[in-house]
Formats: sequence, structure tokens, C-alpha cells
Amino acid sequence: MVKMPGKVDQVTTELADIKTRLSELEEEYQDGDVTEKGYWKRKCGLITDVLSNEDQADMKAIKDSFVEGDITEKGYYAKLGKLIQKVLAYVPAEKVIKEEEDKNGDEANGVEKNGGLVGEPNENGTIKDVEVKEEVKANGEDNNDGEEREQQEDVKEEMETDEGESPKSKKNKRVKKTEEEKEETPAKKGKGGRKSIKSPSNQPSIMSMFSKAPAKRKVEDKSESEKSQDEDSEKQEEKRIKTSDESENETQRELRERPEKAEQDVVKPKIVKNADPPMRCNQCRQMLDDPDLKLFPGDPADAVEEFIMLTDPKLSIFTGEEDNMDTYDERPQHKLTDFSIYDKNTHLCPFDTGLIEKNKELFFSGVVKPIYDENSGPDGGVLTKQMGPINEWWTAGFDGGENALIGFSTAFADYILMKASEVYAPFMQVMSEKIFLSKMVIEFLNDDPIATYEDLLNKVQTSVPPEGCQSLTEDSLLRHSQFIVDQVESYDDNADQDESLLITTPCMRGLIKLAGVTLGKRRQLRKQVTKGREKKPTMSQSKAVTTTLVSRIFESIFKEQIVDSDKTQGPRRRRCGVCEVCQQGDCGKCKACKDMTKFGGSGKSKQCCINRRCPNMAVKEADEDEPEEEIEDDVISVKSEKSEPLTPTKKQHKGKTQKNKISWDGEPTTVDGARKYYSAVTINGELIKQGDCVSVKPVDPATPLYIAKISYMFEERGAKEFHAQFYTRGTETILGETSDPLEVFVADDCEDYDLSCVVSKVKVIEKVVPDDWFMRGGNEDIENDHVVKEDDGKTYFYQKWYDPEMARFEDVPKVPEPTENVHKFCTACVRIEMTRKLETPALGEKIEGDSESNKVFYTHVKRDGQMYKVGDSVYLPPESFNFNVKPAPPPKTKTSSKKDLDDVTYPELYRKGDYVKGSNMSCYEPFRIARIKAIFCKKTGKLTNEHDIRLTVTKFYRPENTHKGVSASYQSDLNKLYWSDEEAKVSFNDVAGKCIVVCSEDLNKTIEEYTRGGQDRFYFTEAYNSDTKEFEEPPSSARQKKGGKGKGKGKGKGKKSNKEESDTIEEVYEGEHERKDIKRLRTLDVFAGVGGLSEGFHQAGVAESRWAIEVFEPAAQAFRLNNPGCTVFTDDCNALLGKAMQGEKTNDRGQKLPQKGDVELLCGGPPCQGFSGMNRFNSREYSMFKNSLIASYLSFCDFYRPKYFLLENVRNFVSFKRNMVLKLAMRCLVSMGYQCTFGVLQAGNYGIAQTRRRAIILAAAPGEKLPYYPEPLHTFSPRAMQLSVMIGDKKYQAINRMTSAPYRTTTVRDTMSDLPEIRNGANKLEISYGGDPQSHFQREIRGTQYQPILRDHVCKDMNPLVHARMQHIPIAPGSDWRDLPNIEIRLSDGTKSKKLRYTHKDKKNGRSPSGALRGVCSCAEGRACEAEFRQFNTIVPWCLPHTGNRHNHWAGLYGRIDWDGFFSTTVTNPEPMGKQGRVLHPEQHRVVSVRECARSQGFPDTYRFYGNTLEKHRQVGNAVPPPLSKAIGLEIKKSLLLKQSEEPLVSNSELSSEKEQKLPKEEAIKLEIVESPTKPGSSGLS
Repeated sequence: MVKMPGKVDQVTTELADIKTRLSELEEEYQDGDVTEKGYWKRKCGLITDVLSNEDQADMKAIKDSFVEGDITEKGYYAKLGKLIQKVLAYVPAEKVIKEEEDKNGDEANGVEKNGGLVGEPNENGTIKDVEVKEEVKANGEDNNDGEEREQQEDVKEEMETDEGESPKSKKNKRVKKTEEEKEETPAKKGKGGRKSIKSPSNQPSIMSMFSKAPAKRKVEDKSESEKSQDEDSEKQEEKRIKTSDESENETQRELRERPEKAEQDVVKPKIVKNADPPMRCNQCRQMLDDPDLKLFPGDPADAVEEFIMLTDPKLSIFTGEEDNMDTYDERPQHKLTDFSIYDKNTHLCPFDTGLIEKNKELFFSGVVKPIYDENSGPDGGVLTKQMGPINEWWTAGFDGGENALIGFSTAFADYILMKASEVYAPFMQVMSEKIFLSKMVIEFLNDDPIATYEDLLNKVQTSVPPEGCQSLTEDSLLRHSQFIVDQVESYDDNADQDESLLITTPCMRGLIKLAGVTLGKRRQLRKQVTKGREKKPTMSQSKAVTTTLVSRIFESIFKEQIVDSDKTQGPRRRRCGVCEVCQQGDCGKCKACKDMTKFGGSGKSKQCCINRRCPNMAVKEADEDEPEEEIEDDVISVKSEKSEPLTPTKKQHKGKTQKNKISWDGEPTTVDGARKYYSAVTINGELIKQGDCVSVKPVDPATPLYIAKISYMFEERGAKEFHAQFYTRGTETILGETSDPLEVFVADDCEDYDLSCVVSKVKVIEKVVPDDWFMRGGNEDIENDHVVKEDDGKTYFYQKWYDPEMARFEDVPKVPEPTENVHKFCTACVRIEMTRKLETPALGEKIEGDSESNKVFYTHVKRDGQMYKVGDSVYLPPESFNFNVKPAPPPKTKTSSKKDLDDVTYPELYRKGDYVKGSNMSCYEPFRIARIKAIFCKKTGKLTNEHDIRLTVTKFYRPENTHKGVSASYQSDLNKLYWSDEEAKVSFNDVAGKCIVVCSEDLNKTIEEYTRGGQDRFYFTEAYNSDTKEFEEPPSSARQKKGGKGKGKGKGKGKKSNKEESDTIEEVYEGEHERKDIKRLRTLDVFAGVGGLSEGFHQAGVAESRWAIEVFEPAAQAFRLNNPGCTVFTDDCNALLGKAMQGEKTNDRGQKLPQKGDVELLCGGPPCQGFSGMNRFNSREYSMFKNSLIASYLSFCDFYRPKYFLLENVRNFVSFKRNMVLKLAMRCLVSMGYQCTFGVLQAGNYGIAQTRRRAIILAAAPGEKLPYYPEPLHTFSPRAMQLSVMIGDKKYQAINRMTSAPYRTTTVRDTMSDLPEIRNGANKLEISYGGDPQSHFQREIRGTQYQPILRDHVCKDMNPLVHARMQHIPIAPGSDWRDLPNIEIRLSDGTKSKKLRYTHKDKKNGRSPSGALRGVCSCAEGRACEAEFRQFNTIVPWCLPHTGNRHNHWAGLYGRIDWDGFFSTTVTNPEPMGKQGRVLHPEQHRVVSVRECARSQGFPDTYRFYGNTLEKHRQVGNAVPPPLSKAIGLEIKKSLLLKQSEEPLVSNSELSSEKEQKLPKEEAIKLEIVESPTKPGSSGLS
């Protein structure tokens, strides 16, 4: 071995001197004697002499970057710090080897383990990489995160403390530690009997040590190798996941990649030696290797046994003369202070974890004092020892007291606990904490029974903890969840039979799922001194105020379903039969038992004993009826979601012939070929005329009689028939069983029928809308509104037309009286023919061209009322044509690979699959856009195939279609295109709509003004050459004006009218509905929240907010801030409606109430509480629904009778109770006289990066036009596009575009990439943007006016443990809790987390590749859960692997949002373990901010919120996304404009004439198209 001691000693001496001077400089800087700039200048001067040439070059490069402005001053100092730390970290390898040889002999092949030296193996057998560790440490010092900086300062202080020791003492400590480790762990031997280790690939060689003038690092001088190992372990974990909070630069990316490379070098597949469950104490069940396991220190010498203590005169209870103390009626009670509780093995242990119930003997020692003594000190008491064993323990104090009493009993006496001993105090703090939490939870649920888990968590975190406890966190709640649930169950035992259980509230169900709580546990021996459950009126909602019409409908519908309370107490309760509750015996004393036959009762109620009410089934039933926000993981077959053809298909009405006496009355009125038409017929002596209604016998006897109107009657070849226009019964519509049995609906359904099927003549009366309909709202005398006064079985009425395909109730369409063919006129036939013609493409005039060509060209083609001409731009499906250029692939996102990571450090990574929540990987492309160059049909000989219409189109490129790929679309406008000369031939059947594409130079306004002028507007400024992959000036042909006539000469070429000549380019392109303006509707927003619905209607130009009702003051104040001219009521909506119905003009505050006729648009989203999972309502549930806010909201509509009505709710609103809630709402609206429909929309389709499906009910007053639902504007993830609704056996869907759309999907990057960086808990309400908007969305959301201030970019301050978890979530798409390392780290509050212990075999998942266990509880082995296995304060939350197998591995909890993906449904309280756990910023270690959530909802940056951070989150999460309501508002605006421009309809004679079948009157046809209720509207141009 080559030795160079002279050189090593010289280097060591120099560095020792430099370290001393650096330490002095550090003190001067800390004392403020030197500036930061002077500090770094002097520091660089001190270190320059020992820098190698390479390091000097690095320092010069850093300085040059700073001078040139490439890095900031802060970044400059940070890089200098890293460089200096790296130099000081090198250890002279020869020096180390020399010392090892002196101490341990000649070790040529390696180095013995020695307190932090180079090449030291850590716990997992990997080698610690000193250089990389120190670089990461330096990087951490540059981090903006205050918590991380504090952790590093702690480590630094410890290292400096060790430096204060003498070299000799440190050497002795290292030698001693090494010898101990040798004895404990046998060394692995290599060749020659020497231990062999593998050095890291980046460990400096001996020669490089000398060239860089290395020195001993501080870690080598540490005296405690355990501390060094812990810190190294922590640093190695931070290397993989920790990222700097500063902007990305090259150096930081290198530092982030370097640890992963090092990790791959050292992580090898290894087998865990001891993979068996840890040893536990056979008494207290604590792990014997647990560092928190404590032994009882022992009793004082003068302590006495329990039986001696009881006779002590100080207690004044017994004298010692008694023969048998058990004969006394009253047991002695004493107080116990300075106590400790332990098991037979003298392990200190808790007494509330079920040990006593399992008959484990627990003993205690302490000072016993008289029951009357309030002093918790030991003075005046009796020292005792080995008291017990404890027979039972109990609590008291849930009756409003601040401190609950805790006590336990032995065979001789009861003891009330006072103050624990110093060693036992931590156990009692935990006990006090859980009792406090259970008390708080019960009180919280009584006050707010509809609270969510996130609400409870906020309550816990904001509560003042009991004395002795530091703080209450989510970990505290989950740790004590079993005890809390047991207490809630005990509280529910005192509930009445028809009273809701607290255990079924959303909050408790969320806690039970997350923590894996076992329900139905009964601690048989535990006394619960609790007060009986009190019935408290719920303040969150008053009794519903309903109009007579709404109340009567509810009563009539439920009359047959509600079970009489005199006969039964409700449906029979189900039981699981497994839990301890179900297995108990009947008490024989409660009301249910007294009704049982075995106790002498009648047995009618069929209710179980109140003590046997199964909590498992109660929770299950509540879960079944829970209105799910989103089901993001559903795999949707989009093909199955496509709607059927919209042309109404005739329903087959099979009639059964009867032996009727049929004779014609009079002579034929008309003879048309073989048919003779008659005006009247006599059937079984009853005269029936043309236009009368009859009932028809169906073949199926279970089907009700058909009701049909006789359009005309005829005889053909001896068969007497009639043409029947069938009415639709209410039970055949979506109303189902809720419909009025006397009401029928007009339908476009007609058929020829044999007169022998007629049963009798019936009467069908039209219910005419009265002139004062708007003022009849809330009428108490609704009997006069009934058209059918008495039900004789043959009288019906109708008022609406029904579309069975779209589930729309509309005013009966008016068809002009025929002037020809009166004898065979049928309104249904006319409308069906009209719809068929509208859907069939109609070619325009031919263009004269080359006679030898095999093609015939046309001027235009028309379909669905839309005319497509040469020069028009159209939407086409993505598969219609391809581009000549292959786009660049999207930037690769760095993800962690399972095979590269250690399954011991990352034990939960195996749970992850390939699917990434919130990903847009499977999202569809937007429409292709092309300009029509020619319209033609192929010709074979003289025959032209007009059924196959083809188009020659010119392609437009989107930015992402060019060679630049998707990255080109990040900052470009969504409606930006590039002209190209490429052409394609497509089928006209593929055309999905019409759009506008203009050259930006042809506009006389800005592109922003043009874009905001309407939908479906695109522009191009440049042309794209796919051959050269360059962007060029567009050719002159690309800038042609609209209306080109295309190829050739002929009839299509003609003079323009004066109107056409005067049009500017904008006027030609703008649609009629975009040029016109309307008078905004006076709007009342009920349950207004922060005003999301109203904001969208304002943007659409359809609403004027006059009144709003919002009971929660912060949200009401926010509404006022954004709508200063609106009257905002904070009263209960029922109270306001009651006052209005009583004729009062103002509320109690003097605010003017809207009166009848004032409200023109009513909108709102009433909360809809869930009911049990049963399909029928019971008495209590019917009462709840009758008093629900839905009933109140419908009554608002009935009273004010607005022109338009909108009800918004969660998607599952349409599925509650087998669609019963939806049917009730629709039935009420139809009975009021409204036209109405329903649908489910995905907010992500309208321009936001969030999945949020919402059920929408739309209604229009009689005489108005019922809007259609807006077609999607943006593509969205197929997994979130489950928008159909099953009602009975039929599927309904409100929109057609289920795949492509005009624009691409909006991503998280589009939404918030321009927002400045903030830290966890940021609370500065106003900050600067710090940059310009980067995407189209950001430019729109910031608005047109210059706004330098960004508001509400604040986020929740998470506790240290949660923050540490967030810091260890990798920055990669799909990262969540399963990526967390199982390590111990120091938290920002100074405490240290624990490592999760895997203690059981997992039957489902087996063992890890290394042989390690995967279960954390006995339930993993198929046994019951036990509280003793619960763990807390771990980086990997114990509850998630505990219950992960039954909850889809809790995918998404602690999940990061994907830059190129979308948000989960924005919730009211972002919590990493909440309902939507994917709430972490894509790169920063925090939850999303209020402004980021607001952007995910589509709120402009200028929109204001009010209150604290949580209240603002609640306001945002409860809101309707404004882009969604804007899209609906534009459809309402179309309906208003349509009514304003209404013209006479097309006559029947025009349709029957062959010449006029070419439909020359385009405007009249256009009006009829839009009005046609059989064809949904489009977002395209009219």
C-alpha cells in the first residue's frame, strides 16, 4: 500500500485552520458584524487556497453566470455554498485507512464500520454516498422551505456540538461503538477472511483525494454513529423526492437526477433476513423492540398493598374490624394520583385498548387519597403498590363538562384518576385526547348532521386541545377512531326507533372507511356513565314552506306508498348477523320488544330490539344512497353512449280485434284510388266522427288501453280502418308512477288501425293556458285548475307534447290548417315528414362544368337547417383525414419505476397500476377543420348518385398538428389555425357542424374582440408548409370572402344583392343570434352561494341579478362584492317564501321582497340530503322529503312563475330512489304548466380542467321556447363522460357530441402554470402575478383590463406530519401515498416521525420480493381487527395499507395533480386524505390554493371571495362553474331570440307540392327547424 503521510498531514492542517476561521466568520455573520455580501466574499477568499483547478473553474463559472444575469444573487450564494460544502466534505482516504489499520489491523480490501466513515454500510446494506449527501444538504440550505431549513440547522448544531469534544474522546467513542457493533452483528467476510464492501461509483479515488486537497468532514467527527445513520437515512430518502422551491434550472435538475442515479447504483435486490412478525409481550401485546416500550421503575419501600391501604385511617373508610367488605352495599371510592399502570411483566401500558376485556391482568401503583380531596398532589395520601388487577374501567363527563372523569374498579374499590406519574403521563395524555375527541365529535354531529369528513377534520384541527396535549391533527382522529366510533354507537343506543343514527352521517361513514373501524363492538365489562341522548332541533334547516300545488302532488303520489304509522313503525331493519350487536339477546323492555309475540305483543311492527340495531347495515344503507360526486374510474364505452337517431321511431301498438258492429255513417267524402274516406262511423251503436278520440284494445292484457285521436277513416279492399294519432300516457313518459293518471301527452306517433280494435269513444280535453297564468302562482284553490272535474274512466286531458327520445315536455306544436288533402291530414305525419326532410341532405343547384367528368358539382348542400356552401368551413371527425407531418411526441414526464426502487423503503409501491387518475392520455382529439372547395356527387353514365355526397376540402392545421407537436399548443390560442394547401376528399355525412375561419388581416377588429364575439370562431395568420416544415405567408386564395361559387360557370353564378355587397367580413360571419341583443332577464338566485350560476348567465348576456338568497354570511358577502346592485338576503329561504306568500313587501331587515311577476329567471341548486338505500319511502323519509329544500325550491317556482327555471344538482340527483326525486320535480313542473326537460352535463366539456358532472333541469313557461342543452365545446376524458341516465329500461342523453369537440381539452397547465410559487400555509391575500399569462385560458381568465394584483392565492397550512408526507410525494404524474418512503424523519416542529411496522402476513398480497410482510393489522390475515396493532405518526399512514385492499388501494390520496391532466371534482375543503385526495400541487409541496381551485371552476381572477381560507375554499367548491352556466345561458339566449323573430310556419300545401319540396323559403324552414322539438340544438351557427 502506497502511503503519503506528509501530504495528508499538510492538507489536514490547512483545512483545520480554514475551518476555524470559517467558524469565526460564521459567528460574525450571525451577530450582524458583517454583511451578507462581505460574508461570502471573505468565505470564498478563505477557501480559494485549497481549491483544486477543477473547483476553481467551477467557482469562476458560477461568478460569470451571476455577472451576466443568468442567476439571481440568491442563487449565486446558494451555488457557492454547495461548492464549499462539497470541498469540505471530502475525507482523506489514506488518513482513514491508516487509522483503521492502527485500530483494527491490516484491512486491505475494505473499511470496518466506524461511525460515518466513507463506504459505511447503512441499515439496508447500501453504502452511504458522502459526496452526494453533502450536495443534497447544501441544496437543502438553498431551499425556500422554512421547515426544511430548520431541520438542517438542527443537524448542523448537533454536528457543531460534537466538534467541541477532544479528538481523543471522539476517537474512543468511535472505537467503543465499533466494538459493540462487532459483537452484535457478525461481519460478512470476503476473501482472506476480510470483510468486503462495494464502494459507490462516485466515491473519490485516492489520487483524486490529493488533487482536490480533501479534508475530514464533520460527520466523521460525530461521536454517535446511530445519529449519523439516522441522518444519512433521512438524507438518502430526501434525495429522491426533494426538489427545490426555486425555479427550474440546469443545476437543480442535475441534483434531482443525481440521487436517483446513485440509488440505482446501490439498490440491489436483497432478502430481508428477519421477515417474521416482531415479538410482542404476551400480556400487554406491545412490541418488545419498540423504543417507546417502558418499564415500571418500581414501588417505594414504604408502599403498601391494596387491602392494607383500605384500612388506613387517612381514608376513613374501614377500621379493619369488618368480617367481609363485600357485604357493604356501597363500594368504597377513592381518588388515585401519581399513578402508573403496568402488566405482569412490569411494562407500562394503556388500560383502554381492550386488554381488560381480554382478561389480561393490569396492576397499578400510586397514591390513594380520600374521595373528597381535590388536591392532586401526593400529600395526605397513602402510598400503594401492586394494586389490582383492574376489573373494569369507565368514563363520565359527556354532559357538557370540560373534563371527563376516568376511573377503574378492582375487586375491592373504585378509583377515580387524578394526576398520572411522570413516567405514565404520556399514556394519560393519549387517554384524555381520545375522550376529548369523542365528546367533541358527538357534539359536532348533533349540531351539523350533514357534515362531511373534511368538515370534521377542520373542526378537530381548529379546536383547542385539552391540557397536556400539544395539538389535534388528522393523525389524532384516525388513531382514536375505534374509540370514537364506539362512543358514537353508545350514544346512538339511546336514539328513538325512527330517529337517524349519528353513525350513519357522512362524516362518520368517511371516518369508518378510512380508518377501517370495526362496528358493533361491545365492551361488555366497561361501564359507560353517559347521559341519555337529547333530541335537539337542527338549526341548519327550517320547516319547508310549500305551495298548495306542490304539497298536493306529494300527498297524492305517496298516498299509496306511505305505510300507516298505526299499523307499522316502518320497514323491517336488516341485520348483518355477524357483529356483536346482532348476536345480543332481546332486552324485553324497549318498545320493539314489547310488540314481539314472545313478550305478549301483537308482532305487527317487525322491529328488532333497540339494543340490536345493527350499525353495519345502517352504514351500508346510508352508503348505498350516498350521492356520489364523481366516478372517475368508470371505464366508459363511448360507443355505447352515442345517442340513437333522433328521428322519432314509431312505437308498435298491437291492437286486439273485437266483435264490433261497424257501419259507415253517410257516403264517402273522398275517393282516392282504392281508398274511400268517410267522416263518421257507428261502432256498437256509438257514433264516432273524424277528430274524435277513442280507446283501443291492446294485445297484452297487462297494458292499459291505448288512447288515440282519429285523424281520418277509410275503407280499402273491404277493410274498415282509421288513421290513429296516439296519445302517450303519463306512465309511458319519464314521469312514470308519479304522473297524473288522467293526463295524456301529444306525441308524433301515428298508425293505421282496424276499427274492430276500438273499445269505445273517449273524451280528451285540451288544458288551455289562462291569460293570467303568471299571476296564478301559489294559488290555494287549485281545484278550479282541474280540467277533469270527475273521473269517469273515459275523460282525459292534455297540455303538452312529449318527445320520447329526449324526454322533453313542450307546448303542443301548432301545424297550419291544410288547404289540400284535408281528407287525409294528420299533424303527426306532417311533423314526422318535416323532420325526415330536415335530416336528409338536400343538394342545391348544379354547376355547369366538364361534360366528360364523372362528377356533378353543386352550389351548396343543406341539412338540419344548415346550409353548407363552397368556401364555408366545417368540422370533421379526426379520422376523416390525416396530416402529412408526424407531430413531435409530447415531452416525456419523469416517473419512478417500480423495479428501480427498494420494496423495503417503498413498501406500498406494489399497489400502483398503470392508470393515472386525472390523466388525459385517452382523451379524444378535437375536430378536424377544413374549408369546402367543392361539393359533388359521382356520376355513372347519366345517373347521379345523390345519396353519396362528397366534399373536396382544404385542411387547416392546429398548432399541435404541426411538427412541433403538443408543446406548440401550450401558449397558442385555442382557436388559432394554420392554412395549408393540402386537400382531402370526405363524405358529407361526416360533417359535424359549421364554423368560421378568417384570416386575421381581414378583420377590422382585434383577434380578442373577434374571438369573444361568439362561438365556433377561428382565425389564421400564417400558412404551414408540411414539406419544408416552415410557416409562411398565406396565399391570396386563402383570404377569399365568404360566398365563393366554386368551380365552373353556370346557374350558381349570379349577381349579389345590395345587402351582400354592403356586408363587411365580420357581418357576414356573425350569426343572427350573435348580432342581436336581448333584454336581460330579472333573476332570482336561490341557494346562490358565491354566485357561480349568476356569473355564467352574466357572461352569456342573459341575466340581470336582482335578488339572491344565501343563508351563510361569508358566501352572501362574496355575492355582494361581485354583484353590488343585487339585493342579497341572508334569511332562510322558507321564511322569505312564507312572507312573500302572505303578501308582505319586505323582510325583517327592511329589504324589499320580489313580488309576483317580478322574477323572469329563477336559478339555484337546492341541497338534496340522502335517504336510506331502500327503494320506497317510509313515513319518516317522506316527511323529510316533504320538508326538503327541493320542495321549497319548487314552491318558489310555483309562486313566482318565472319565464325560465333552472335546477342544478349532483349527477346522482337523477338516480335517487329509482329516479323518484327527479320524477317528482318534473311532475310538479308539468302540473304548473311548464315545458321542461333534464340532462347531465360534464363541466369539463365547456372549458375547465375539472371533472364535474351535474344534473340540470330546465323549464320554460308556456309560450316560451324550451332551450336545448349546449353541445360540448372541448373534448374531455372518456372516463368522465358517463352522461346517460337510465330511467326504467330506457337510456336518456342530453347531448350528441361524446367524442370530439371544436377545441382540445383544457389542462391543469393551461389553468395555473402562470401563478407564482407559494409555500404551505401561504396567507398573503394580495401578491403580484410575477409574469404574463402563458395560455389561452390564462389570458381569458385574467380579463382584458390590466390587473397587476393577484388575490386569494392562499392555501391551507397543513400540520408538520402532513407537510412532511407532501414533501416526500415524488413530482411525477400519478404520484400519491403509495410512493411514500417508509422512513423516520425529523418534522418541522422538532418531533420525529416513526417508521411503519409491517407485522402480519397479507393473505391477498402475499409477501414482497424481499420476503417482507405486507400486513399492518390482524385483519390482513382474515382475523378481526385489534386496537393494539394501530400505529400513528408514520410517514406512510397506517390506516391506508390497513384498509387499502377493500377501497381500491386508496388511489389518489396524497395525490399530485398532473400538469397535462385535470382536477378531480373541486371540493369544499382540500384534504390529502379527504374524499378527493388528489389535491397536491404538481410541483410544490402544498395543497392547491383558493385561486387555483377558483380557476379550476372557471372563475375570473377578478372574482372576489370572502372570509378565511377554509370559507373561501367552501365557496369555490360549492359553486357551479361559470363556463357551464354560460353555455346554458347562451342556449336560453337563443330561445329568447327565436321567439323575438318568430314568423309564420311552413304550410302543409308547401310540403305536399313537388316543386316546393325543394324548400326555397329558407328562412321559414329555418324557423321551423329550430322550433322542431324532435331535433336538439347545436352550438354551431344558425
